[in-house]
Amino acid sequence: MRVVIQRVREASVTIDGSRVSAIGPGMMVLCGFEEADGPEDLDWTARKIAGLRIFDDEAGVMNRSVVDVEEEILLVSQFTLMASTKKGNRPSYVAAARPEISIPLYEKFHDALVALLGRPVPTGVFGAEMQVALVNDGPVTICIDSKDRK
Repeated sequence: MRVVIQRVREASVTIDGSRVSAIGPGMMVLCGFEEADGPEDLDWTARKIAGLRIFDDEAGVMNRSVVDVEEEILLVSQFTLMASTKKGNRPSYVAAARPEISIPLYEKFHDALVALLGRPVPTGVFGAEMQVALVNDGPVTICIDSKDRK
């Protein structure tokens, strides 16, 4: 499982000209799954995101989590995070989980984030052609791969 986390001032998802989700300050989380991902990947990554200290404290030091600052998370599925660019110039997506595997993983991951935050987590629409807009704050962008946790 891979995620790209961006600290944002605001973020939104638009589909066919209609805004389907939006947040103010918080995190944009893009997530991609591979077939080998399991509950331990979802749980570890959700806990890592909820506890990631990327928000400023009173001294201006990144020392607070999204839970501490009570800000929002916008979660968007993005299978292209699983791209391999080892050969040639056309990315290969063979490592990306098929929808019948990735949809349940995405839903369980979403549920884990909701449980950790104790509040709703807006999402994009799985498999839809989305326009994602955000204002990166910092900029702060962090990539996490659950397979690198050991």
